Amino acid sequence: MIVIGLDPGTDLSAVVFWNGREVYSHAIAPNEAVLTDYMLHAKTLAHVLALEKVESFGMAVGKDVFRTVFWSGRFAQAWTPQPFVEVTRREVKLHLCGHSRATDANIRQALIDRFGPPGVKAKKGLLYGLKGHEYAALAVAVTWLDLHPQEPTGEIVRPGVRAEF
Repeated sequence: MIVIGLDPGTDLSAVVFWNGREVYSHAIAPNEAVLTDYMLHAKTLAHVLALEKVESFGMAVGKDVFRTVFWSGRFAQAWTPQPFVEVTRREVKLHLCGHSRATDANIRQALIDRFGPPGVKAKKGLLYGLKGHEYAALAVAVTWLDLHPQEPTGEIVRPGVRAEF
């Protein structure tokens, strides 16, 4: 099963294609390019889109958060009718680091501990070339696939839940 991990942002988003063993492709790209170049063309390659879900912590938020939520909705809409899931940052932190206070650096280190160092051009590791938010996108994909290894391809991702329009 191939999962697209997506870490949405206000203007740029990180995308990682993950099958449980290797990163097929990764990029940080403008949101419009993610919609056209990645989302629409990836429907034949990937089975599930795993989006990092924006969470509320009871504090006031600014326009950047709302812009990110807007783009998350556009990505989900572009992926429909194929299954997409939302994975919260808290789920990622707890799954990979075992603690909800983990930082981006802790998550990156947890991925390196699990899959090995990125390596260099002459001796590339599994994580070679990943940078910044691509680690967050990979963490979303890894977390979802680890927690849902039995999900059948092309089936409803969450049994009993159906979209009604």
